[in-house]
Amino acid sequence: MKDDHGLVWLGTPAFPQAARTALADTRLRANLKRATTTIRDKRLEAVAELDDWEQLRDAGAALKTRTLRHLDHHLERLEASVTAAGGTVHWAADATEANRIVADLVHAAGEREVVKVKSMATQEIGLNEALAEAGITAYETDLAELIVQLGDDRPSHILVPAIHRSRAEIREIFEREMGRWGRPAPDGLGDDPRALADAARLHLREKFLRAKVAVSGANFACADTGTVVVVESEGNGRMCLTLPATLITVMGIEKVVPTFADLEVFLQLLPRSSTGERMNPYTSMWTGTTPGDGPRDFHLVLLDNGRTATLRDTVGRQALACIRCSACLNVCPVYERTGGHAYGSVYPGPIGAVLTPQLVGAQHAASLPFASTLCGACYDACPVKINIPEVLAHLRAEVVEAKARDRRLPTPEALAMKAAAAVLASPGRLAAAQRAAALGGRLLARNGRIGRLPGPLRGWTDSRDTPQPPAETFRTWWRNNRKQP
Repeated sequence: MKDDHGLVWLGTPAFPQAARTALADTRLRANLKRATTTIRDKRLEAVAELDDWEQLRDAGAALKTRTLRHLDHHLERLEASVTAAGGTVHWAADATEANRIVADLVHAAGEREVVKVKSMATQEIGLNEALAEAGITAYETDLAELIVQLGDDRPSHILVPAIHRSRAEIREIFEREMGRWGRPAPDGLGDDPRALADAARLHLREKFLRAKVAVSGANFACADTGTVVVVESEGNGRMCLTLPATLITVMGIEKVVPTFADLEVFLQLLPRSSTGERMNPYTSMWTGTTPGDGPRDFHLVLLDNGRTATLRDTVGRQALACIRCSACLNVCPVYERTGGHAYGSVYPGPIGAVLTPQLVGAQHAASLPFASTLCGACYDACPVKINIPEVLAHLRAEVVEAKARDRRLPTPEALAMKAAAAVLASPGRLAAAQRAAALGGRLLARNGRIGRLPGPLRGWTDSRDTPQPPAETFRTWWRNNRKQP
């Protein structure tokens, strides 16, 4: 279930509680560790092949920064180019409007089912659920998205939505659910990856050949030519983009790039960062409509859904530069241990922790900016150099200040920080506090560690041990050992 913004799953607990549950799931942690380690190693090998990788990252970051600064201009150029090429552009302010536009287009085509290319934008707006309410069935054709749909599950990774599932679980889902959605799984299906892929291919083939309407997202759209780009690895996207008579693309407004030549940079950055490949197996580009080739009717839905508000924040807007490669997820120690469901949002991991609160408002995802160790691994891995730790710290400050404004009385944490500021501002008070800490440490410590403490300190000590404070502070040592002049 999703709220009006589409992005946040209602009914899911805040991140700290959800993470605690996920950490207790040993099978989930094993699946995540195996998958993220494999993808991470492949990415490092692919990136190491390029001597100019850092220059490519600089170029990508510069292109994104400049485009976001003049986003309105590039979007108007894109609309004109798509229209001139025979397509139709629709503007959607939010998820509700985007879903209504797509449903109306499907009804206008006289259809009751669509095939879908993997798309974060359509997940963000909850399109499948909205189409179902309008009497339209949407079939996911990406293998991982198919697994999620058949399993009545939620995606847990931007690139590999079913990363939390093992092969044995996938086989069980196929055997149990494929028959309800169309062609059933073959008898005696094993859990070999090739067998599972073959089962999915047979299941989807009849849908590709029958569907008259397809829905896709977009990785990029070129303002100068009106060309829309989708990159993928399985070929299902190519089938959806070429066979149906009507193609509807839902695209976040931040996906526009100024020129076709800019793709030269991003089509090198994206595959190496996402799947560790030199290039994507399938890169599909289309410009409006072409008589006798591909869809006869093309609609581009440009989605805002909180992006304009995000653009106003000069620090936070850099999250809109994301090209959805998911490299930040695969290097994040928090994501690797909790998985994507703990974030309670369509966008998990470090990029989700900064993007979701901005798109829906920090009050709807207040715990997400704190779902990070601020280790900086995400910043190092990001192909367009989004400074995620900087945005996290920026959003944390916003959340804390908003809570302080709403409270009549300060929280225990705020009082503790105020007391700490007073102690650190006075050498005498600091020395007294250090002596008290040393004495308290000797009373509470066992084998050099202080374990769980009661009261307000419980939240800190529940999940970590604290080293026993030294008996002698540095100041004391200095006084006792420095050479007198």
